[in-house]
Amino acid sequence: MEPVGRRERLRGKDPASRLEKAKQKAAQQELKQRQRAEIYALNKEMTELEQRQFESFCKEMQTSSK
Repeated sequence: MEPVGRRERLRGKDPASRLEKAKQKAAQQELKQRQRAEIYALNKEMTELEQRQFESFCKEMQTSSK
């Protein structure tokens, strides 16, 4: 059997500390999800912009070759 002090150290701090850690982890996870959603939205916008610019370029090339 281990001494009481050591058992407490292995278990962690008080429940308030564990609750705070859980809140921080949840907030970090939420931030990651929000950032990922923003990255996907930006990537979609950039892809659409690139497509429009490419189409514009193709039209320019067609008109200049005639």
